[in-house]
Amino acid sequence: MERLDKFLASAGLGTRSQVKDHLKKGRIRVNGQVIKDGSLKVDPERDAVMFDQKSITGFTEAYYMLHKPAGFITASRDDRTPVVLDLFPEELRRGLIPVGRLDIDTEGLLLLTTDGALCHRLISPRHHAVKVYEAIVSGSLSADAAECFREGLDIGDDKKTLPAQLSVLGSVPGENGEECALVRIALQEGRYHQVKRMIHAVGGHVIYLKRISMGGVGLDPELEKGKYRKLTADEIEKLKQIE
Repeated sequence: MERLDKFLASAGLGTRSQVKDHLKKGRIRVNGQVIKDGSLKVDPERDAVMFDQKSITGFTEAYYMLHKPAGFITASRDDRTPVVLDLFPEELRRGLIPVGRLDIDTEGLLLLTTDGALCHRLISPRHHAVKVYEAIVSGSLSADAAECFREGLDIGDDKKTLPAQLSVLGSVPGENGEECALVRIALQEGRYHQVKRMIHAVGGHVIYLKRISMGGVGLDPELEKGKYRKLTADEIEKLKQIE
């Protein structure tokens, strides 16, 4: 939802003062009714907005989930390495920005959007957008690893990490046949190599990492690596409700 006057200006109906004049003269209808209050909230995808009996098409923000494969960096462009935007056709790339970052060797859920305000909110630890990962870990995790995650860890930064959750799901064979732990990590931050550094701090080494959800939106199990789809209205609403 956005203010009607802002929507009209973004749709090309003029400056703020010109839009205000259009409203004052009764030239704007929303769902068949003349509207003179520019503060009215409208949904461009659901509300019928008319200017002098002509339908107004404004800019609609784009929201996607991508099943990021390994080998791509989370950036808009790079001269040497494939970037996640290379997985989208050129006509969809304009204004599209990744929400946070995944390391080049990390797979899984990556959200991309043209909505800069939402992107900022989701990557800010102040807004508690929980990110959940699954990892295969070699080495021996300390007996109090889960407690250390809950209390916050010193990973060499100026301050400890925020409280996080660590759960051991079971064991799986590693690349060389050794027994490794399958773990799930939930955290609210996005520091550089954070999951890997936290696991290292409790005695383990991440050999595979995949993000499975962010802000309550889970990776679509039907979405193959390297493929993307639009977020549903419910998924978008869930992300926008994060405070």
